[in-house]
Amino acid sequence: MTYGTYLRKITDPANRADPYPLYAELRKTPVLRDEGGPYLVSTYWEIHGLLHDPRLSSDPRNLDPDAAAALAVTEEADDPTLPPSFLRLDPPEHDRLRRIATYPFGPPHTPRRIHDMRGELARIVTDLIDDFEGRDRVDLVDDFAYPFPVTVICRLLGVPRADEPLFHAWADTMLTSLDPAAAEADVAQRRRAVRQARVELGMYLSELIEDRRRAPAEDMLSSLIHGDGPDGRMSHAELVSTAVLLLIAGHETTVNLIANGMLTLLRHQDVLKRLHDDSRLAVPLVEEVLRYEPPVQLLPHRTPLTDIDIAGVTIPKGAAIWLVLASGNRDPKRFPDPDRFDPDRKDNQHLGFGSGIHICYGAPLARLEGQIALAELARRLENPRLLEDPPPYRHNAVLRGPRHLPVGFDGVRPAREP
Repeated sequence: MTYGTYLRKITDPANRADPYPLYAELRKTPVLRDEGGPYLVSTYWEIHGLLHDPRLSSDPRNLDPDAAAALAVTEEADDPTLPPSFLRLDPPEHDRLRRIATYPFGPPHTPRRIHDMRGELARIVTDLIDDFEGRDRVDLVDDFAYPFPVTVICRLLGVPRADEPLFHAWADTMLTSLDPAAAEADVAQRRRAVRQARVELGMYLSELIEDRRRAPAEDMLSSLIHGDGPDGRMSHAELVSTAVLLLIAGHETTVNLIANGMLTLLRHQDVLKRLHDDSRLAVPLVEEVLRYEPPVQLLPHRTPLTDIDIAGVTIPKGAAIWLVLASGNRDPKRFPDPDRFDPDRKDNQHLGFGSGIHICYGAPLARLEGQIALAELARRLENPRLLEDPPPYRHNAVLRGPRHLPVGFDGVRPAREP
């Protein structure tokens, strides 16, 4: 198959339920490209090397104009009111903004922030599962996997939970800019919709930031506004751009992590029973879910700052590179028997959160959310079972997960005493 064939198949929603045979075929040519398209990198060590290579840029402004135009890239820089988030920047700008954002979030400055959220996370999970009482089926996405991380990120940032329908709609629109298949739609219309959603979300968060500037609260927005770390403070525009990133990234990938994890457990009832009997299994189990069914399948729109030789192929400066993380996670040269789900897997250095300087900012929180969510679902649901397999998937090829996950059960066990 050619690049065009692979890309069409990978981005085709009809293949979303099981893209892994496509990835296995793709790995036969670790770096693949046809005329006019991006370079697809699909093997573990090549992806890992590029993620740690300072010559690889995450800033789409460094793409060759022809490559950017061919891919219909929707750049954050298209919104003149906001700078790019640190996710789309290179050092030194990336490092400064990420350090400031990390200051109130985790190590080394606030090392216990995530750990101290454990009790609150458990209470949110308990309340959501309590709401299953009197029912014999739920949509695990709409009834659990979505509201849990949304509630968490709202409380963490200080965003009113009642405003969730607003930013849910904005987030859904903005995330189409990550979907390669969306490039086939009306590009101009899509860019206008994404820009409008980003402007509206930016205005909403800008007003919230001004409220916190006048009246600080016990939340991350207030800490970012009033903190004085070694790198100083963000400008107002940088604050808004960072808040947009954290609000969206803080829940979208975790929704997929929980949904993919529960789907995998329901397909592996022996592992589900082990987790029911011993919640400590949740720690390695979440790592294996991140390898086996990663929420983020692709990292598109990377580009080299100079010519790069990889796996016998020279990728020229400015070319588009797509890193197929989910393929690297199933590379048999890195993971023995990679298509087997094994929570006891040793040396599980997966690419589920990426790697290098852009490794997922919220990984510690996402891990803890996944561990608590899956352990409690396994413990409290009596005889849980899939009602539709495969379930319907979201169209997005980058952020892969079920759109709905119908699950039946015989009852709900009591919550643990606090």
